[in-house]
Amino acid sequence: MTRRVGTSREHVPANAFHHMRCFPNANFRDVVRPNVDTLYSSAWLDLKEEPVILSVPDTKGRYYLMPMMDAWTDVFAVLGPRTTGTASGHFGIVGPHSKGELPTSVERIESPTNLVWIIGRTQTHGMADYANVHPIQDGYQLTPLSQWGKPIASLKSTYDPSVNINTPPVEQVTQMDSATFFETFAACLGNNPPHLNDWPILARMRQIGIAPEKDLKFASLGDDLASALDSAAKSALEQITKRDRRGTRGINGWGVAYDNIGCYGVSYLRRARVAFNGLGAIRPEDAIYAHAFVDGTGNRLHGSQAYILHFDKHEIPPTYAFWSVTLYGENNCFVPNSLNRYALGDRDAMTYNSDSSLDLWIQHDHPGRDKEANWLPAPTGHFSLSIRNYAPRPEVTNGTWKPPPIQRCKPVDDQETNLRMGA
Repeated sequence: MTRRVGTSREHVPANAFHHMRCFPNANFRDVVRPNVDTLYSSAWLDLKEEPVILSVPDTKGRYYLMPMMDAWTDVFAVLGPRTTGTASGHFGIVGPHSKGELPTSVERIESPTNLVWIIGRTQTHGMADYANVHPIQDGYQLTPLSQWGKPIASLKSTYDPSVNINTPPVEQVTQMDSATFFETFAACLGNNPPHLNDWPILARMRQIGIAPEKDLKFASLGDDLASALDSAAKSALEQITKRDRRGTRGINGWGVAYDNIGCYGVSYLRRARVAFNGLGAIRPEDAIYAHAFVDGTGNRLHGSQAYILHFDKHEIPPTYAFWSVTLYGENNCFVPNSLNRYALGDRDAMTYNSDSSLDLWIQHDHPGRDKEANWLPAPTGHFSLSIRNYAPRPEVTNGTWKPPPIQRCKPVDDQETNLRMGA
């Protein structure tokens, strides 16, 4: 659904980049929990007929990332400083049945599926940096093998007027009836080979008529099985959303994912939860995120309360690249505010304390001119925060670094506490 919505609305065909030339704003709904640290360069590849060659320019040391996800959202390859450096290069992405020999100057990358999603990111130091980043984005090129060495041909738009481009993809999926969901899943299963370690679940699914080698007609399953699957779909969605705020490892009210992210193995519920909350997660070696829906005492974050996030000097996120703190509304999207500010990070001109510690003020009301540089505007209702550590240092990846608790600036009464707990 994300592919259909994105390619139809932007009129971008397969095997071509769509570059976001500015940061997402509060109206952006394509992907939940987006960032405003990098400019995205997104592409959907179709490797059914032939390989596609990805060319990247020399970014002259600027951080960029080209994670490649298969149809199951496993990151099977990633280009960037950690793996390939920031020099120019050519990489041939080869599908499971692609035909054709790659040129000797092109490095081979095997994709497990014909469908590949690249969500490229290029470090951007605020809006004033757009002019420096756009030429780098233009240097990201995709070329089908048969067109290599030839003049760049124009590609036909894949616009489909039947696609609902106004409703976020995650909502379209959660609103599907069980028949549409399972029939769509079965069709995708046939076009994109499951992983080798999926054999046990495939064997179980075959017992109820779902298999990669056959089309599924929900009506043919019989009333009892159809009813059971209908109930299962509803139960699964409840499990996915219920696990939403539990995080991976609870630290001072933050959920931090160190493992089993970006590559999920047979952790199907984990993969579904990540897709629901932030489709397209990357591996922790490239970025580690900490998410908080509650303050340090376990109460839900709510705009009726003012908060402070205090980083001692040693608590400021240690990275090889950069870090940020981003605020999201209850729908996991940005919140409109007078500053059009959705995040703060080391790129911003924040005010540090005399001992090199840092205070971020998180509240709905303006905190005063002396605190405005460190203010993250909050909505009037529930919200959440994410700390992003790009190219995290070992103390982040091994769990030594711990995000500090979000502290309330004033005590709350029992009624306010119940409100934030959702009672």
